[in-house]
Amino acid sequence: MDRRAFLRSGFALGCAAAAAPALTPLRLLAAPGENRLVVIVLRGAMDGLGVFPPAADREYAALRPGLAAQVSKDLVPLDGRFGMDGRLAALEPLWRAEELAVAHAVSTPYREKRSHFDGQDLLENGGEEVGVLKDGWLNRVAALLPGATAAEALSVGRDAMLLTSGAAPFGSWAPGQQLILRNDERGLLTRIYAQDPLFAEAVAMAEALSADAGERRESAAAYAARRLAGEARIAAFSIGGWDTHANQHGALGHPLAALSEAILSLRSGLGSAWSRTLVVAMTEFGRTARENGNRGTDHGTGGAALLAGGALRGGRIYGSFPGIAERQLYGGRDLEPTEDVRRHAAWAISAQFGLPRAALESAIFPGLDMGGAPGWLA
Repeated sequence: MDRRAFLRSGFALGCAAAAAPALTPLRLLAAPGENRLVVIVLRGAMDGLGVFPPAADREYAALRPGLAAQVSKDLVPLDGRFGMDGRLAALEPLWRAEELAVAHAVSTPYREKRSHFDGQDLLENGGEEVGVLKDGWLNRVAALLPGATAAEALSVGRDAMLLTSGAAPFGSWAPGQQLILRNDERGLLTRIYAQDPLFAEAVAMAEALSADAGERRESAAAYAARRLAGEARIAAFSIGGWDTHANQHGALGHPLAALSEAILSLRSGLGSAWSRTLVVAMTEFGRTARENGNRGTDHGTGGAALLAGGALRGGRIYGSFPGIAERQLYGGRDLEPTEDVRRHAAWAISAQFGLPRAALESAIFPGLDMGGAPGWLA
């Protein structure tokens, strides 16, 4: 059995983790050149107003009396108007080094219905309307990059990631001790498939992957950094947990820690290659400007994207923030989006891989007007 076909088939994972929870894999692509791009999907609709609040606006405390008080205790000041949730304080040195930035009041073209499924579908397929495109925008990028190939990695994720789905090849990997074969599972599989050369080889590989998983329980970001320091040039993975309808301040603890860890792992693991790296963290939509009765927020519209990397002019809040006074809210309830988040992704691709604007505005992000270059381009 061809090793590459086997690893992509995910059969070994099925043996090792049939009873394990579904995993969202890290996707990897090798491409010529030294520039790197990492796309992180923040699943669940990150509250940009909560993570990067306009704390100096008096309307903020009026809209969120409970949440604003909780966030203000450890708020990291950024630029005199905006702050950063204190649980991202480990990223403050990156802000000072101009390796971290925020694009505020952004969104996809998705409006009104506020469905996670549809919002994430549009975020990942890069289109203007739900259901029209069936492949992911990052996969279409891969198809246009000369010499791009799947970066060989362990195909152990069972959940598809639309962002990278399509005709172009992507390698995939996902961490977790759930991949470890127990001795009874190992013995049973060996007995069942001992007489079948094809499946006997698959079982042997499953055992090898299981052993590797037992020794290497690193995060997706740490693994991505290791591969990006080598042949990989594009990586994509997800961080979930951002759907905060109740007890938002407490509920954000885990995803904020995961986001901070991911960015710091990439910076540390990439070493000198960090200077050629751009990280774009995007979410499907924002959340309501007002807190609800459960000290949470509901599905909204405008949100925020996080940018990081050495190939960035950071240390700034980018975008045209519209304000959060009553008359300025979208539909009287949400942050008004003033910029298409796809624009930032498109400029990141242009900067890192040189794809022409015409292709980015048609094949990659149909209907997008990229406008002028954003200020964060180094």
